[in-house]
Amino acid sequence: MKPEFSVSLMCMDFLEMKNQIEILNNQVDGYHVDIMDGHYCKNITLSPDFIRACASVAKKPMDVHLMTTCPNDWIDLCADAGASLISPHAETINTDCFRTLNHIRSVGCKVGVTLNPATPLSYCKHYLNRIDVLTLMTVDVGFAGQAFITEVLNKIEEARRLRAECGYHYKIMIDGSCNAKTYQMLYEAGADIFILGSSGLFNLDEDLLTACGKMKDEFYRATGVAVDQEAVTT
Repeated sequence: MKPEFSVSLMCMDFLEMKNQIEILNNQVDGYHVDIMDGHYCKNITLSPDFIRACASVAKKPMDVHLMTTCPNDWIDLCADAGASLISPHAETINTDCFRTLNHIRSVGCKVGVTLNPATPLSYCKHYLNRIDVLTLMTVDVGFAGQAFITEVLNKIEEARRLRAECGYHYKIMIDGSCNAKTYQMLYEAGADIFILGSSGLFNLDEDLLTACGKMKDEFYRATGVAVDQEAVTT
C-alpha cells in the first residue's frame, strides 16, 4: 500500500493559512484537523468554523480527529463544514459506538476511530469491520511536541496482522511524532498514513515548499520508498 501523508493543521502558521494550504495541495494527501474540547484533554484547538474556512481553499480531504467527551455533538457540525473522515476516540463511544459510527456514515463521511497509546486494540475489535481508518496515537492526547511512545509499535503490527487475517479494509493512520527518527519503525510495523506536524514538516524549513521536499527525502532515506512530488488524493 502506498504511504500517504496528512498534515496536522494545528501546527501550521495561522497567519499564513491560505498560502500554506495552497502549497500543500500539491504536496500531501490530506489535512488533519484536531478538535479538542478542553474537557477530554486539557487543550482547546480547532473548530468546525476552521474546517469551513480551510475547505474553501483545500483540494485534498480533511480528516477530523474528535478529542471530545461527547463526539456526537460534533459530527453534524464537522460534516456540514467539509469533513471527509471523522474519527472519535474509542474511549468516548463505548456506550453507543454503533449509533455513533452509523451517524458518521449517514452524514456522508468516512468512518474512523482513534485509540490512545495505552488502549488495547481489543477495545474496538467488535467494530473494526465497520471503519475506514484506524488511528493509533503514538503520544498522549492534547499537545504537540511529545516524545514517541515505542510501545505502540506492537499495536500497529497487531492491527496490520488482524486486517490481513480478517479481510478488513481500514487504513492504519499514525498520530504523533511522525518524523525522520520514526518513519522506518512505523512503516515496517504497518503504518499506511503518517500525520505530519512540527517535527515532521513545519520545522524542517522556513519555506514550506522546501520543507515538503525535505520531508519526502527523509522518508525515502528512512524507508527506501520514494514519495511522488505530486501527492495523490486519498
